[in-house]
Amino acid sequence: MCRFLLCKSKQLISPKKILGSFAKMAETSKAYDGDWQGDGWGFSWLEDNKWKEYRSIKPIWKEKNKFAEFSESNIFSIHARSASFPQHKNNIEYNQPYINESYSYVFNGLLKGVTLSLPGDIGAQKIWSLLNVYLKKINLTQSLYKTSDILKKNSRNIQALNIGVAGKNTISAYCHFTAHPNYYSLQYSDNSDIKIICSEAINGFKFKSLPTNSLITL
Repeated sequence: MCRFLLCKSKQLISPKKILGSFAKMAETSKAYDGDWQGDGWGFSWLEDNKWKEYRSIKPIWKEKNKFAEFSESNIFSIHARSASFPQHKNNIEYNQPYINESYSYVFNGLLKGVTLSLPGDIGAQKIWSLLNVYLKKINLTQSLYKTSDILKKNSRNIQALNIGVAGKNTISAYCHFTAHPNYYSLQYSDNSDIKIICSEAINGFKFKSLPTNSLITL
């Protein structure tokens, strides 16, 4: 399974320290089935009001030397990938975050028997396509609720559905799970200077857990 992090800071900060803490978490964290997050990673950050991105098929903890190269930013997203199928490994196009002009998107979870026909090769891409349909019509909060509702109604089973979105002023996440709450519940840290939403707690911050079927915006 995948791990992700969204960060918002009052001031411009170097992402190096948070990237390092996230990489350590991703390297040591294992899913309930022993899965790991070593099938590549991605990073997107807001710079001059535009989204920039970096993606790699290497495990994030193998590229710690890259962390100091990224520009200071006040909003950024990180994603460490675990490919669901062997044929989906080593394809950099499958690595998140995915971005458009306004948003950076990340996902983790497990949906089975989805009957929707959506653009994209893998589930994360298909959910991003669906979310973008609504982002063109309604605001982000409404779009997240609408996307999750459509997926719930058109899936045989959802073990988890966690969607994170960084905008240019806020970070948001929708959290839903029906099993393994210790693994799938999102964590958030809402202090005055740096706010974080993360798949799993990282060092240096105090976190609270999001309950299932909840949405948070910081």
